[in-house]
Amino acid sequence: MGEGLWVYLAASPLLWLTATLTVWIAAVGLSKLSLDNPLLNPTLVSVSAIVLVLLIAKVDYRRYFEGAQFIHFLLGPATVALGIPLYERLSLVKTNLFPISVALFVGSATAVGSTVFLCRALRLAEPVTASLAPKSTTAAIAMAVSSGLGGNPALTAAVVVVTGICGAVIVTPLMNAMRVKDFTARGFAVGLASHGIGTARAYTVNPVAGLFAGIAMGLNAILTSMIVHAFL
Repeated sequence: MGEGLWVYLAASPLLWLTATLTVWIAAVGLSKLSLDNPLLNPTLVSVSAIVLVLLIAKVDYRRYFEGAQFIHFLLGPATVALGIPLYERLSLVKTNLFPISVALFVGSATAVGSTVFLCRALRLAEPVTASLAPKSTTAAIAMAVSSGLGGNPALTAAVVVVTGICGAVIVTPLMNAMRVKDFTARGFAVGLASHGIGTARAYTVNPVAGLFAGIAMGLNAILTSMIVHAFL
């Protein structure tokens, strides 16, 4: 009876939608209890918990995604919503237009170029290099770029998440150590290097940092998709 009930529930999209939301709420609560410790990043905690549950329950990702796809659909509107704070602080963005343009080109080229250089120095296969090169841009763009270059989108997705979490963890202590106090610079740097996860972290620190992180994330996605071909 119990086993039959579990088989029925495991096949239901509603179960995995509910599980994802429950785990995320718990992860956010844990993060708040730790005073937003970056090591307890809600994305890292919730992804780890979901993976563990799927492994224990022996549920394949395709079945899980049948429920989680409803959350995935909201990623588009959430990204578009980043335009609201941009509109509200448009004058501040215009004031910093030149420095963020320079930082965008230098940062994007460095992120891709340094990855390709290290991969070739380590003599990694070209498909692996293609998979790692777009690691600093948002997952959807990175996977598309990787696929177009002959890389492995699954590997790219994993590296993108790791990159984002690493950026979210080190950004505050690194910027403090470098004595960078301007939140426009701090936010733009983490958004450029660590895409959505870094942007989420920036918003918890300061709204201006979050705004410029979102700008960097969007612009870097466009630029990376173009300049990566110059390195590969």
